[in-house]
Amino acid sequence: MNAQPPSTPPVPGRTVACPTCDGLTSLAPEADAKAAACPSCGGPLFTGHPMALTAARFTAHTAHSQVPLVIDFWADWCGPCKTMAPVFESLAAEFEPHVRFAKVDTDAERQLAEYFRISTIPTLSFIHNRREVARVAGAMFAGDLRRWLYEALSKAQDGAAVEPRDAP
Repeated sequence: MNAQPPSTPPVPGRTVACPTCDGLTSLAPEADAKAAACPSCGGPLFTGHPMALTAARFTAHTAHSQVPLVIDFWADWCGPCKTMAPVFESLAAEFEPHVRFAKVDTDAERQLAEYFRISTIPTLSFIHNRREVARVAGAMFAGDLRRWLYEALSKAQDGAAVEPRDAP
């Protein structure tokens, strides 16, 4: 099912960070977000796949981009993380360009894991307008993850979120 998240404003007209070079682009209201390319590197602004997120890339995709971001904190040795990876991948294709999906390897990106106070993996964090709107720990099946995403989108639209902290 390729459902568009309900009552989500269209992505065009938003500032978007490129998943390849982290350059910022403002999409015109009439732009086709799925077909848009980055003016800096020429890469697609939306790939339908999770991007690798590092501490160096964090600010571009949370403080400057207006596209909500869901982060999967994982590690290569984690069995539940590996089980959930294809589910996360398929939902990235379903929800983009309304939500950007990213993965943080907690072993390689300890600074981000500490910033988010990650103690269990997999952990998902939903960020919108520099604020963590929702968080859930543990592997999830597609239906559960989809419901969690819809709830997080609803909270983001209602403005319910914790205060932002300084960037790592």
